[in-house]
Amino acid sequence: MDKNWLNEEEMQLWYVWKCTYKNIFGRVVKEMSETGLSEEGDFGILMRLVDLGNGELRQQELVESMEWTKSRLSHHLTRMEQRGLVLRKPLDTGNGVQVIITSAGKSAVDASRPIYANAVRKHFLDQLTEQDMELITKLAQRIDKMPAD
Repeated sequence: MDKNWLNEEEMQLWYVWKCTYKNIFGRVVKEMSETGLSEEGDFGILMRLVDLGNGELRQQELVESMEWTKSRLSHHLTRMEQRGLVLRKPLDTGNGVQVIITSAGKSAVDASRPIYANAVRKHFLDQLTEQDMELITKLAQRIDKMPAD
């Protein structure tokens, strides 16, 4: 077996995995677009502010949890500030920026959560058996434990 390339079965499995993820993600994003918040951007940031930081996080913590570059997050936060969803303020130590959800941002994320939950259930969770969920969870945990190169 040539380790420098994928065989047909491996290639098919890889494409099925990628396409299925993109398909599910695209469907969830489409349903989220009806809320006025994009799943990956606004909703992802607002949800993290509420769930991980009780309404506020350091900007660097958002960079890490979103897996975005500092520049991408900064530009996105500027647009969110302009729409009144978040505020940014320098930390008292002068070392970093705190991102704070506004009442408008909290209302937007609260209104979007049921739509998000229903979309994830409809396009993903409801398609799985209990065994599927256990298998996917085990696979994800095993892959997460792999050392980064």
